Amino acid sequence: MTEQKQHQNLSESPDGGYTIIESLVAMIVVSVLMIAIAPVMAFSVATRVQARRIELATQAARTYIDGLRSESIKFGGTIKGFPAKSTAANLADTAVPGNNTDLYCVDMDGTGVCETSSTKDFYVQGAWLNQDATDPDPTLKGYQLLVRVYRADSFASGVTLKAAPKDEKKQSIVGSGLGDKTMPVVEMSTEIPATGNPSYKSILDRLEKKTP
Repeated sequence: MTEQKQHQNLSESPDGGYTIIESLVAMIVVSVLMIAIAPVMAFSVATRVQARRIELATQAARTYIDGLRSESIKFGGTIKGFPAKSTAANLADTAVPGNNTDLYCVDMDGTGVCETSSTKDFYVQGAWLNQDATDPDPTLKGYQLLVRVYRADSFASGVTLKAAPKDEKKQSIVGSGLGDKTMPVVEMSTEIPATGNPSYKSILDRLEKKTP
């Protein structure tokens, strides 16, 4: 009888279940692992959000350029956003916009207007430069065009726009998910030919007049 009890006690292992200490240790290990990978996950999500924003801003810039080339956005027209003449010697040094009053609106959230509280809408700044143009309407001779695309909330109260350093990109997808609202999401430049002239003819005319 005694031998049977001893055999029964030996078969019942004390390690048959988790103790409170083991459970606490497991929870601590899981917590440490979660803390370690959380920044990586947050960084990954932020990068995807910013990359998507840059993609949409690029589409907005191309829409704006196409509107100028097709003359749906034209000098003196009803659609706001025709580029302003740059007062800088170099087009890239054009001053940042002081407000959004005359900028081109790209409504991305379907409300019909661009709201400064929106993180989806964009405002497009256009600036033109042609040293040979004396008429206020640059489409008569064609022009160089600078396009900057800003988030709509870049014009919210308390936000001061600034120009990015020349040796840096305007926005980087490596950063916070919302990006830096004080700088343009996308900046690009192109040539807009004179009305009725092919693009290459407009550029050639301008280059010939700059040649001494």
